[in-house]
Amino acid sequence: MGQSAKRQPWHLITLLILAGEAVFILPFVLARVFRPTVLEVFQLTNLQLGTCFSIYGIVALVSYLIGGPLADRYPANKLMGISLILTALGGLWMASSPTYLELKILYGYWGFTTIFLFWAAMIKATRQWGGINSQGRAYGLLDGGRGLVGAAFGSLGVFILGLTITADTGPAEQAMAFRQVIYSSSTLVALIGLIVWFGMRLKDQEDNENAVNKISWSQFRQVMRIPSVWYLMVIILCAYVGYKITDIFSLYAREVMLYDEIDSAQVGTILLYMRPIVGIAIGFLADRSGVINWLIAGFVLTLIGAFIFASGVLDPSLPAFFFSSVLIIATGVYGVRALYFATMQDGMIPLALTGTAVGLISLVGYTPDIFAGPAMGYLLDASPGEAGHQDVFWMLMAFAGVGLIASIGLKRITRT
Repeated sequence: MGQSAKRQPWHLITLLILAGEAVFILPFVLARVFRPTVLEVFQLTNLQLGTCFSIYGIVALVSYLIGGPLADRYPANKLMGISLILTALGGLWMASSPTYLELKILYGYWGFTTIFLFWAAMIKATRQWGGINSQGRAYGLLDGGRGLVGAAFGSLGVFILGLTITADTGPAEQAMAFRQVIYSSSTLVALIGLIVWFGMRLKDQEDNENAVNKISWSQFRQVMRIPSVWYLMVIILCAYVGYKITDIFSLYAREVMLYDEIDSAQVGTILLYMRPIVGIAIGFLADRSGVINWLIAGFVLTLIGAFIFASGVLDPSLPAFFFSSVLIIATGVYGVRALYFATMQDGMIPLALTGTAVGLISLVGYTPDIFAGPAMGYLLDASPGEAGHQDVFWMLMAFAGVGLIASIGLKRITRT
């Protein structure tokens, strides 16, 4: 059936935003904001941390595919609530000073808990909330709002860490301080899971109208015949590489711009605050002037910003140029990230099969969870300092170029 035009309550998108970022705080946001601290506390190299992300990605890859159809069958609030609570339990393990082997197992566990029941349910619920004419707004609010939640978590973590860490703080005290950050994050994730379970329910009529009666392989066959699905696989893969590369900005600030531990963490947090501004603004603009047009613009900005970093023109004497270049890349990366699922409406993907489509698209689109972390870690460790960072941004340029070509192709077949 067609997508309902009824407006959903605003508290539903608020809960989707809270849940959508909270589920990734422990495996990703902490490492993004506190990357130097994570490396030191757990005694990891960049390649080892990247390997943890890779194991997460391998488990997530399977979880996307088998979990997608569940979102077309079961209520989103139950699927997402269970996922959040299971993810929070993993935080208790992270706080127990796990070994490298245990961290790899933990990231595999998170690859399952954050994706299998959660991801497709969140994307489908957001599409239902947006209705027929507000897909850009819905996904812009989701990703931008998620960025705001992530930034708030990051600021809270920086504050907690700053209370106990000084220039003379030893490794044991540093580990204890970071443990408090983990405990605080885990508690909030579990609390949000309970709130989602009891408070996030889409209108019964729309849930029933857009649910399938049973899960079958015919759903996958039907989705695979939709041309836009294949373009979205490539677009999301390229965009997600860009998003993964934002993980190294705090490390770039530390190693190339020569910032201290707290200032480098604040760079990561500032970057997180840019995500809601870009996501929300571009979401509203896209509904008026075309989602795919803004998708193309986002890849162009990413190409420009990546070239500045890859060219090696940045150094510690140019802090304003550094922040301006971060702004360019962040606008491109976050803009594309906010909009790629908003193209499902223009791409004629049936709402009733949204979960299945998301699972299949994500099977390819989120493979950077497997290879991006190790690739960045290898490049950074193989060429320490600025040279390694330049190599990472050359890689970003290549993927942004392919994403731009795929976006133009999607625009041609949808004629939007």
